[in-house]
Amino acid sequence: MAANPIPLSGLARRLVEDELLDNDKAKEASEEAQKTRVPFVTHLVQNELVSAKDIANSAAEEFGTPLLDITALDPEAIPKNLVDEKLIRANHAIPVFHRGNRLFVAVSDPTNRKGLDEIKFQTGIATEEILVEENKLAAFIEAFLESQEGGGLGDLGDEDVDLDMEAVDEEGGGGDEDVTASAADDTPVVRFINKMLMDAIKGGSSDLHFEPFEKAYRVRFRTDGILHEVARPPVNLGPRISARLKVMSQMDISERRIPQDGRIKLKISKSKAIDFRVNTLPVLFGEKLCLRILDPSSAKMGIDALGYEDDQKELYLEALHKPQGMFLVTGPTGSGKTVSLYTGLNILNTPELNISTAEDPVEINLEGVNQCPVNHKVGLGFAEALRSFLRQDPDIVMVGEIRDLETAEISIKAAQTGHMVMSTLHTNSAPETLTRLRNMGVPAFNLATSINLIVAQRLARRLCDCKEKMDVPKNALLEKGFSEEHIDEGFDVFGPKGCDRCGGSGYKGRVGIYEVVKITPEIQKIIMEDGNSIEIAEACQKEGYNNIFQSALKKVRDGLTSIAEVDRVTSGH
Repeated sequence: MAANPIPLSGLARRLVEDELLDNDKAKEASEEAQKTRVPFVTHLVQNELVSAKDIANSAAEEFGTPLLDITALDPEAIPKNLVDEKLIRANHAIPVFHRGNRLFVAVSDPTNRKGLDEIKFQTGIATEEILVEENKLAAFIEAFLESQEGGGLGDLGDEDVDLDMEAVDEEGGGGDEDVTASAADDTPVVRFINKMLMDAIKGGSSDLHFEPFEKAYRVRFRTDGILHEVARPPVNLGPRISARLKVMSQMDISERRIPQDGRIKLKISKSKAIDFRVNTLPVLFGEKLCLRILDPSSAKMGIDALGYEDDQKELYLEALHKPQGMFLVTGPTGSGKTVSLYTGLNILNTPELNISTAEDPVEINLEGVNQCPVNHKVGLGFAEALRSFLRQDPDIVMVGEIRDLETAEISIKAAQTGHMVMSTLHTNSAPETLTRLRNMGVPAFNLATSINLIVAQRLARRLCDCKEKMDVPKNALLEKGFSEEHIDEGFDVFGPKGCDRCGGSGYKGRVGIYEVVKITPEIQKIIMEDGNSIEIAEACQKEGYNNIFQSALKKVRDGLTSIAEVDRVTSGH
């Protein structure tokens, strides 16, 4: 208990009287709400101490304030341009009706006189409060701000889009001045593109695809690994959409015959910005543009959020802290390799270590890490960057991808001479990674002595909380690959159901599925004898390392994903 306890307000006292909250909890909640500068009602609802409905009913009776179901109102029909977004958010209150000389303001906390007074001061209109359930008010405010012209996230103006001048086309800005002018001034196109970018960010998408066809134009988002269509703008807007995106990405808008790469930095707030990696591709009826969302916060999620099993996490951290050797992450495009590597770099990123990376392009900016974007136009490839790194006394080197023998050889030499080298390859499993490097021409001895750990990974969709239990016969589970031992121990198999939270798909978010293989003396021996991937895979099984499929079945047993999703992301037995 605090030295000077806060006396209970009228609402807190009423909640205690209605036996919705006990006296000590009410005092503790009041003090905590004041300490964190969160409204008392918001604190109660966020911490699930009292339901929003019960609070609203008690408050309406205590203060004699009319209660409104705000979900019956259309956000677009309420008064606009009376108060700004900052005032609405700061006071958690929003005007909903303007009748004569009265402005009716929706609040969830009837004791919020300060907010009402500020709205009255800004509008010059006398205010009257209407009580609304906290959770419904929060959702309504977001919907209103999104729909309000110039006020919502979907309607960001040009001044809110900051351009990052990375990977600019060397030949520069483009000579089609008329297209440039129309792209910059075409407000409907500007608003449409900004809305698409913000919708993709808020929806947790990883990619946006702008695709022109002969009689249609399609925009698709990839969310949780699955593409879905979100818009079909008029086909005649296709060239303007392409021009606008190319202007934002600092590309040459007069060049439509060859692919180009660019980058957009979109400011979400004063403290947060999201980068988009942009690529154009000439197609039959225009240019297809693909935007990859690069969220810097994904590198700081921490290893516990990635979905490693306890034994796999232990192997990951052990290899990460070795003074030298290679740490390889492998998997198909979009399987989360970059996030796995950046998570490791974030763990290692301390003032005592010199960390250098060569990337194509630099996806996430990490302060404290020397990141070098490769530029093939001027002859700066992975191999050239690596040679330069080794002259700068690095402790840790990260190579975006090992694509050729030259890069592989320099990486291995660095790993054998006291450096930790981290990189990615495009292979399907850990054993296949070793045979791929052998096929590139890397000697078996070098592989056996330089590689410490290989992580192969996939991303599977995570079941939403609405998941439902499925009745799967024992013989069907055996056919799927579950062991007799696990089936006898008993576990529940869940499948997707669908609710409002997951948009009806039954899945929300993704979970990593991993094969983590430490190169043991037994595996080294097989590599030295030039063993194939099948022999290496058998050795991995003997060492107790689960392959991708076995790890995926473990996620099913844990209730994190479904059997159908396992079939989608793995190649089966």
